[in-house]
Amino acid sequence: MEGVDEKDYVYDLHKCEEMAGQVQKQQASGGAISGAAKGAALGSAGVAIAGGSGTEGAKKGAAVGLAAGVLGRGRANRDNAEQYKQDQQTVVKNCMTNRGYVVLN
Repeated sequence: MEGVDEKDYVYDLHKCEEMAGQVQKQQASGGAISGAAKGAALGSAGVAIAGGSGTEGAKKGAAVGLAAGVLGRGRANRDNAEQYKQDQQTVVKNCMTNRGYVVLN
């Protein structure tokens, strides 16, 4: 902060944070419904190949696929949230650098 007017710094930081607020948040793809559909298809195919009823396999496969889809979506959302924060930090750092500040981290 040596040689920097604090009021100018606060103003510039505020403007850069506003700009970072325009970063688009990515949506997680896939999810529970698509997991259930994939699980149902795999389950019915597996049971049919084994000589059983595809309906029971579809039900079991859908349940497993639904659970996997929910878990996978939660992980994807966490990953996207972390990437969103990093993208915002990058915008603020670049903005402050372009305004003549030395950003240390």
